Amino acid sequence: MKRTLTKLTLTLAALSTLTLTACEDFLDVNDNPNKAVAVPADLRLPAALVSTVNEETVALNQLGALWGGYWGTTNEGANLFTKEKAYSLVAITDGRDGIPFWENGYTTLLTYQLLRQEAEGTNSPNYAGIAKIMQGWHFLRLVDLYNNIPFDDALQGTVRLTPRYEDGQQVYGKAVDLITEGMQDIKNAPQTAPRPGPDDVVFQGNMTRWLKLANTVKLRALLRQSQAGTGAYVQAELAKIQAEGSGFLNAGESANVQPGYLVTAGKQNPFWEAYYRTAAGIVTANFTDLRPTEFILSEYQRLNDPRLARLYARTSAGQYRGVVFGAPATSGTTFNRANTSTFLGPRENNNLAGGLFKSAQQPSVLLSSMESLFLQAEAAERGWLATATARSLYEAAIRESFLYLEVPAAAAAVATYLAQPTVRYDQAPNKLERLITQKWLALNSISSIEAWNDYRRLGFPAALPNSPQAPSPTARPLRLLYPETERTTNGPEVGKQGSLDGLTDKVWWDQ
Repeated sequence: MKRTLTKLTLTLAALSTLTLTACEDFLDVNDNPNKAVAVPADLRLPAALVSTVNEETVALNQLGALWGGYWGTTNEGANLFTKEKAYSLVAITDGRDGIPFWENGYTTLLTYQLLRQEAEGTNSPNYAGIAKIMQGWHFLRLVDLYNNIPFDDALQGTVRLTPRYEDGQQVYGKAVDLITEGMQDIKNAPQTAPRPGPDDVVFQGNMTRWLKLANTVKLRALLRQSQAGTGAYVQAELAKIQAEGSGFLNAGESANVQPGYLVTAGKQNPFWEAYYRTAAGIVTANFTDLRPTEFILSEYQRLNDPRLARLYARTSAGQYRGVVFGAPATSGTTFNRANTSTFLGPRENNNLAGGLFKSAQQPSVLLSSMESLFLQAEAAERGWLATATARSLYEAAIRESFLYLEVPAAAAAVATYLAQPTVRYDQAPNKLERLITQKWLALNSISSIEAWNDYRRLGFPAALPNSPQAPSPTARPLRLLYPETERTTNGPEVGKQGSLDGLTDKVWWDQ
């Protein structure tokens, strides 16, 4: 029978199958957890990739946008995101009302593990390679959030009911090695080996792009430890990347996920559906009460940045007005809905695409070309890369940001913007600060979790305001705590990590 289903329908069907299968595998103590389940790799792959990007563009993006200086709420929405505003890290771990970063991360890792088993059992190294690259992605992300986590003992079902935790730095090294192993699978794959096509909802089977993405993820992991005193290791890994030769994602090579979004409930772009409008065209609660912060607006205005007009709508008074993240409801009206700027979407832009909200069927961003170029620029600034100058990479990254947000006459607009002394790279008194600040402006609401990671690592933007609801004027979240679900099921291992305070205890690379 000929298949006529859309990519998204196939993906949703696969997700349903995987969810049921994973539950059965987890609960059935008689099953061998290492046995590949008979779901074809071309169904597992899109389901896994969609799961990854959903977590990145919604939950992680939201946390980073709140803690990274991009988003706050209106007076009317002052009771929203209370855990995040008060840095209530214990509340975030709650099994009922918390945020399941840990649970979702390991569930998606299991999906990739099942893909690996299926691929290895059917001699499909291209699929196995992608699975390993994405497992490396998720292990790195979990360390960024929690520090020490299970790695060797993870994903083994009933064989390891209480998986052993490993040092975050060791997991970082093992995750990078896992990505390298995945790259070797792809590079050594015979021409006759099964190769992804439309089921690869990121690169449509372009394995060269997968190698570039893998190197870019490794570069992000190496830069993350820039302050951790691991220079010899970083240099050795960068030498391996250079010797491998595939390079990084460059201009026009973003890793975007497009499973075939539809203007149907549950099948729209997840960022659009969570923060803009439903399939029926009704505004979401997030769109109604989320607003840009005064700080982010002031930075765009300070730099005469044309991206401002592509991101936000003016108020009825013709101004851009923001809010303060964590500000409680007041008797005044400064931060009321009617007096502050919304995000810009087609309804606010004469039915034309906005910068972030273009359409319900827009691709989801997994890792953008602009982020990759900023990573390369930082590596060049640190003397770690010699393939291009930090300035040229910095300018290329900003150009990609203008193109993504569809700034009118982008080429001319970029040239004007880069000519300003406050933007020019060679006139920066602190080049690293200027570079990271521009990266912060570019990743706004796209990959906001990276803004929080960069702030923890480097402290830029230096003037980022703190929440008025912070436990103390200088207290900021430095990590997440292990969730209630993990403390219940793996208590002895959690206990070995000590009595943790997410406002004082850092992840290993945050020195």
